[in-house]
Amino acid sequence: MIGSTRQVAVWAYGAAADLRKGFDGLSALVSQGLGRDPLSGDCYLFVNATRKRAKVLVWDGTGLCIYAKRLERGRFASLWRDAEVRSVRLTMSELQLFLEGSALVGRLALSPAPFVVADPRKNLASRAPR
Repeated sequence: MIGSTRQVAVWAYGAAADLRKGFDGLSALVSQGLGRDPLSGDCYLFVNATRKRAKVLVWDGTGLCIYAKRLERGRFASLWRDAEVRSVRLTMSELQLFLEGSALVGRLALSPAPFVVADPRKNLASRAPR
C-alpha cells in the first residue's frame, strides 16, 4: 500500500494511458492532460487500455515515485465511463480498494456536511425595522 501520514488527494487519469511511460512521460500526462502539478504531493493513477496494469505517480518530498501493479487475473475497474471526463478524484481508501481489484460502484458520503457559522451581522440587518 502506498503510505502517507498526511491527507493526499488521488487523481485518476480519465483515459487509457500508455504505461510504457516512465517518470517524465507520466509527469507530462499530469501536467498537460490533467493540468495539475506532479510535484504537489498528490497521487496520480494511470491504467492501460486493457485495464490489466496500473501505475501510481507520487512526489514523496524528495523525488518522484512510481508504483506499478499488474493483475494476473481479472481487470481493474473502468474509470473512464464518460469520454469527456479528464480526471476522477479518489480518496486514498478508494485507491487502495481499486488496486485490490474492487469495483467502483458508487459513493456514499460518510461524513456530514461541514458546519458553517452564519455571520451574525447579516442576520441583524435582515431583522432591522424598516
